[in-house]
Amino acid sequence: MRSPDALQEELAMLTRRIRSEYLEMPGLALTLRQAQRLWALDAHTCRSVLELLSESKFLRRTHQGRYVCATSATP
Repeated sequence: MRSPDALQEELAMLTRRIRSEYLEMPGLALTLRQAQRLWALDAHTCRSVLELLSESKFLRRTHQGRYVCATSATP
C-alpha cells in the first residue's frame, strides 16, 4: 500500500498533467467517462482530479456534464 504522501504526489502529478493537456488543446470538453478513457484513470481518481481543478477555478462543468477550461467561451 502506498503512503499518503505518495498518493498526494501522484494526485498532484495527474493534476499538472491534465491541466497542461487542457492548455495544449483549446476547446477540450470531456465528460467524466471520456476523461477516464483518455487518461486511463479509474472513476474515483478521475473525478477527484477534475473536482480539484474545478474547485481551483481552472475547469468548470457545463450543463451537458463536460469539463472545460473555465475561461472557455463555450456555454
